[in-house]
Amino acid sequence: MSLTDRYVDAHTILQVVVGSRAFGLATAASDTDRRGVYALPAAAFWPLTKPPQHHEGPLPEQLRWEVERVCVLGLAANPNVLEVLHSPLVETCTPLGGELRELTPAFLSRRVVDTYLRYAQAQFGKAERGIARSGSPVWRHVMHLIRLLTAGGHLMRTGELVLDVGADRDRLLAVKAGDLPWAEVVAWRDRLVDRLVSSLDHSPLPAEPDTDRVERWLVSVRRRSVAVSG
Repeated sequence: MSLTDRYVDAHTILQVVVGSRAFGLATAASDTDRRGVYALPAAAFWPLTKPPQHHEGPLPEQLRWEVERVCVLGLAANPNVLEVLHSPLVETCTPLGGELRELTPAFLSRRVVDTYLRYAQAQFGKAERGIARSGSPVWRHVMHLIRLLTAGGHLMRTGELVLDVGADRDRLLAVKAGDLPWAEVVAWRDRLVDRLVSSLDHSPLPAEPDTDRVERWLVSVRRRSVAVSG
């Protein structure tokens, strides 16, 4: 383990399992995808050379972001960050991590529609290019595109982000295996996109996230780190 690994470990406030195990899509061959948040002391940002905004490892499939980056991405409705904040599979949660989890509603807004649709369009474009190039897309990516649109639609309609795919599990795994005809997958995607867009005007989510609340919390985290170090 490197010095940076130990430094990030020492300041990790939240680590969860995401991916297939959190989505209810795990099989015997599934990896364990770990994502987390670390909060560096304010003094780490004072020199000209700034600390990294994210860190990979040392465990396989492990990625952590610095807390300020998490705040920025979360306010933009980044799906990966929102899933970290909502994962039920929590491995590490310090008091600061608990505060961040409690702050989760402040990140949620109708920006979900724009962010999720842009991601879905990009992934679908890659799938179509894969078909044109080799006759087949990366089916795993297609599965997660459908899963993401389903979760986004539920979030917009209910205000709740649910990671587990529930009754869609078998059909999604059929997509991953390439067992569903492409036309059927496209039709499924189109229905989900229509449902996501149509929920925009009636969603319980606010039009914008509570940026002020998130920023106040982040500033308090930095101030407390100075008080501790002092």
